[in-house]
Amino acid sequence: MKTIHCLNAISRYGTDFLTEDYTLTESLGEADGILVRSASMHDMELGNRTLAVARAGAGVNNIPLEKFAEQGVVVFNTPGANANAVKELVLAGLVLASRDVVGGIEWCQSMKEEPDIAKLVEKGKKAFAGCEIRGKKLGVIGLGAIGAEVANAAAALGMEVYGYDPYISVNAAWMLSRDVKHILSADVIFRECDYITLHVPLMDTTKGMVSRQVISEMKDGVAVLNFSRDLLVDEDAMAEALNSGKVRKYVTDFPNPKSVNMGGAIVIPHLGASTEESEDNCAKMAVMEIMDYLENGNIRNSVNYPNCDMGVCKAAARITVLHRNIPNMIGQITAILAGEGINISDMTNKSRDKFAYTMMDLEQCPNEETVERIGAVDGVLRVRVL
Repeated sequence: MKTIHCLNAISRYGTDFLTEDYTLTESLGEADGILVRSASMHDMELGNRTLAVARAGAGVNNIPLEKFAEQGVVVFNTPGANANAVKELVLAGLVLASRDVVGGIEWCQSMKEEPDIAKLVEKGKKAFAGCEIRGKKLGVIGLGAIGAEVANAAAALGMEVYGYDPYISVNAAWMLSRDVKHILSADVIFRECDYITLHVPLMDTTKGMVSRQVISEMKDGVAVLNFSRDLLVDEDAMAEALNSGKVRKYVTDFPNPKSVNMGGAIVIPHLGASTEESEDNCAKMAVMEIMDYLENGNIRNSVNYPNCDMGVCKAAARITVLHRNIPNMIGQITAILAGEGINISDMTNKSRDKFAYTMMDLEQCPNEETVERIGAVDGVLRVRVL
């Protein structure tokens, strides 16, 4: 029986997909797999039994990826499962940045006791009129699951869409509308677009990417939307730009002491993926990923190990090895198996930065001593026989 621990409340739509071979446990130390949403895991110590962590969402800033990789724990996320929810809110953000709907609502509320409110509205509504988004230039930085959907939807609404992503995947490129102009430099977006929306992960290379210098290169009166991570934007520089009028509106899904005090900012309470459908989709995807790994050794959508999929094992046994990405690892492992007269019927090896993963289907099941010898190879982090 395999055990799963939920660090947060996970949608029953997802956990109901667990088969009779699984049980939910309240004990972190007894868990083979862990499901998490927003709980911070940086100070947690996992038991030796834990093999995988699946984040029911895209961002993984709450998980120590390298620490867990060193422990032979594979971390998954659920890219694309919440894409539609975020896309819809970004579209709402575009409208809110264009027409002062929020200010207009607040103005109406301020006059709710006035008996002639209808006449007052007709006289004063021009202050909140704004402009349409049709025909305006939108720059989408990051064309992953969410960015691509935003770009396609905006193009369908009649916007002139520029997309930038130096690491765009083949699948994402195929899904991108032909109306989206894929450009090779973000500088074009900063210089030419009326609206700019961010859809990149938070990394050392992207932290503070919307800097004071970058803002100075933008068009006067630009609107900036951030539904990815607050630290992508230098918020002190953004506050100055809003005060000066350089930036007309800043729409962010990340309330913090700085963003909520910016004049001209529209601050949304982190609602991007907070829909019933999104939470269900993320939970189901996380559960399916963790089950496939525990049962078959397949890795799909990992953020600290390479993706690797050999389907269901049809041989006598499957051995999987998480190891460091260093020379001669495959040679040492196969030499041990050959020394025991064990033939390999199928094999795959993938690497990702400092870590790698090897899967082998064997014509006979290795004994415990053989598995221990493989586990003792310098650089091997975890060995499993399935």
